[in-house]
Amino acid sequence: MAEPSPTHYQIFGLDFGCTAEDVKAAYRILAKQHHPDVNSNSAEARLRTQELNAAYEILSNPKRRKAYDESLRQAKRSAGFSPTGRIERNISQDVQVRIEDFFTGMKMEVQVRDPANEGVIETYDLTIGPMTSPGTRIRIARTQNINGGVVIVRLKAIPGYQFRPRGSDLKCDLNISAQLAARGGVHSIKGATGDLLEVEIPRGVARGEIIRIPEQGLPNMRSGRGDLLIRITYRPEVRVTRSQHD
Repeated sequence: MAEPSPTHYQIFGLDFGCTAEDVKAAYRILAKQHHPDVNSNSAEARLRTQELNAAYEILSNPKRRKAYDESLRQAKRSAGFSPTGRIERNISQDVQVRIEDFFTGMKMEVQVRDPANEGVIETYDLTIGPMTSPGTRIRIARTQNINGGVVIVRLKAIPGYQFRPRGSDLKCDLNISAQLAARGGVHSIKGATGDLLEVEIPRGVARGEIIRIPEQGLPNMRSGRGDLLIRITYRPEVRVTRSQHD
């Protein structure tokens, strides 16, 4: 079977996502290197120069390059069907996000290395908006992949120093004194957004009892926020005294 002809990108030794400056620089170097005048006017040099000129004529023109890229995509789609008649273009990936970033939003970079998109490291910007909920799926179009497709990113919350996520709820422990547990009262803690929250401690609260504070968890997909679940811990007072014997 005959070897397939190299693409214009392969002629320059470039990948699919290269810039116009990359094309220009590669052309200048290779055209000088393979010019017939410096290669005894050999047939190989003339052929190589013709290939370089033809490739540069396409890749240096934005409209013609766009049409050429689409022709490459179509050719790869036609040749790349799986036995079931389907090309796998989509990718799903879980991304770990800090609890605070669900409230403030953040920017990340997504890289894809796909052997089917040879020589290209696909790089995409991912923006997570403020008040995004865990479990959210964000679709990123694979514009740098000749086969197309999307990257589907699912956001998952990372447990922090103080809080542990459970869906849109947050869990934490609150260690209090035995005296406060006995008499009850109010204890302040810092919430997930940095605000001070007042926790009502019931009189005679049991160890391990859960106190729920509504709307102080992570953003919720439906609306508002989940709850903050506070587990009460304390050490009961234990006194050991010497027995008095007659």
